[in-house]
Amino acid sequence: MLGITGITVRLGGRTILDRATAAIPPGGRIGLIGRNGAGKSTLMKAIIGEIDPDEGSIDMPRRARMGYIAQVAPSGQATPAETVIAADVERAELLAESEVCIEPNRLGDIHERLLAIDAYTAPSRAARILTGLGFDEEMQNQPLDSFSGGWKMRVALAALLYTMPDVLLLDEPSNHLDLEATLWLENFLKDYPATVLVISHERDLLNNVVDNILHLQGGKLTLYPGGYDSFERQRAERAAQLEAAKASQDAQRARLQDYVNRNSARASTAKQAQSRAKMLARMQPIAALMEDPSLSFDFPDPAELKPPLITLDLAAVGYSDEPVLRRLNLRIDPDERIALLGRNGNGKTTLARLLAAQLPAMEGEMNVSGKMKVGYFTQYQVEELSGDDTPLEHMTRVMPNAKPGAVRAQLGRFGFSGNRAVSLVSSLSGGERARLALALITRDAPHLLILDEPTNHLDVDAREALVQALNSYDGAVILISHDRHMVELTADRLVLVDEGTATDYDGSMDDYIDFVLGGKSGRSKKDDEGGEKKPRGSKKDRKAEARAREDRRKIQSKIAACEKAMASLEKDCSAIDKAMFEPDTATGELARLSMGDLSQRRAKLGAEVEALEAEWMELSDQL
Repeated sequence: MLGITGITVRLGGRTILDRATAAIPPGGRIGLIGRNGAGKSTLMKAIIGEIDPDEGSIDMPRRARMGYIAQVAPSGQATPAETVIAADVERAELLAESEVCIEPNRLGDIHERLLAIDAYTAPSRAARILTGLGFDEEMQNQPLDSFSGGWKMRVALAALLYTMPDVLLLDEPSNHLDLEATLWLENFLKDYPATVLVISHERDLLNNVVDNILHLQGGKLTLYPGGYDSFERQRAERAAQLEAAKASQDAQRARLQDYVNRNSARASTAKQAQSRAKMLARMQPIAALMEDPSLSFDFPDPAELKPPLITLDLAAVGYSDEPVLRRLNLRIDPDERIALLGRNGNGKTTLARLLAAQLPAMEGEMNVSGKMKVGYFTQYQVEELSGDDTPLEHMTRVMPNAKPGAVRAQLGRFGFSGNRAVSLVSSLSGGERARLALALITRDAPHLLILDEPTNHLDVDAREALVQALNSYDGAVILISHDRHMVELTADRLVLVDEGTATDYDGSMDDYIDFVLGGKSGRSKKDDEGGEKKPRGSKKDRKAEARAREDRRKIQSKIAACEKAMASLEKDCSAIDKAMFEPDTATGELARLSMGDLSQRRAKLGAEVEALEAEWMELSDQL
């Protein structure tokens, strides 16, 4: 078991972790969550020993191997395959020793150990992991220095997974992955045989992979059983219980204070008043469950334009004289919600840059509405924000002719009001910087929003707020994201970028996931040779379908909760029935209750079961 006992970490005079305590079960798959800036990465650094806690301790099982990705990406002339295989230090040392060892017994021990750690299948295991993370055979044998930073971090992740540590620590592992690699990683982690602690804001990963949620808030840790949906439900129940307890205590405090005020001056009741005053002083106030500050995403709606916004007719786009994509035939209307699918490197960003007019059409035609404005978001914009400037200074520069009130209003749409507008960017979290970048690109109410991985720095709550804002926005949206929850709730049209072109994908996200994982369902419309193309519904219909999918997921979660609660109550009812009809077999509290008390409790539980059954029936009808 990984034990975290009362650890406190202070950085720059600020308490990040405050006597945080948790017990991580052996073999558990734990999702570590919390708002941006809560201290998740700090906790992970404390676990690996990179930060020494000011107080408390972290206990690991003896001889347990811990695995964590270093901040510095690997580089050099070694290939990804060589880098991953070299990560198994024991294997490398044993193979080197076997080359020079002449002592028969020791040589036998070496070969026995090599067989035990499956050393001779290392190249094929490394290749499988690299392939799952998006490296084809050619890429696996190219030097690391030929890759971008994001691909190098994939190599680092592959090396970590290859070593199979006893405690696997992952900090936002999907940030550098596309949807296809994220799906592969989920399947890998589902079958991981040891303990996993993963920081993630991916709702699907937290639901599909982990069996416990470790929530970090206010410097404290709380462990919840189940995935993210279960965590949300339990947290809502806990919030309601705390609110009720706080209301009860507040009422009691008011009664005691009133007694003290009325009776302190009278000699006959002074002692009683003094006693109640001491009770008030000893009473620990119950704090209502702290709610995180509300997030704000509010995209200004554009002026109306006649369709289409953009048409591509046999267009090609690329770099220098080398096209990346050809035969592009697309039409984008003012109300489109398009998600671009396809592996990284297939040309999604290249297509986005063409639509944003950052790259010209090399062949064919591209026609654009003359009054169209485009807001284009990339991670580079987040990274290039000046840390020495404030949000107000950034916005003033890009709105030089606007009045101060208009500049402040645009910042306020994205949560930067009051003092937050004049805080240094260097003090902002990654999620806050992403919000500032979105505020900057939407300052002139664009007709088309192109968002390339907008969620990388956003926590789960911020992602939900962004989904709601996009669904309320009246302009067109083109989305590139590995967060399929966001894709499912935002996009009503899927476009697959593959094999050097882009075509409408005839199927749902579930079809595409099956297709990626080796299923047979789902295909692009270009594969329906001679077949009738499925017409897209209206914008209203497509949005209704997205809402219906989310409603269906919520109803299924509620049904599961009802079934679990009914099973628990029915078990309690059976125990009471047995205690009533076979009193000699009753144990514990039931043995001490009278027949009348047992009967009353049985009736109360029966009523709760009936209420749950009625709720279950209603939910089933809704589903």
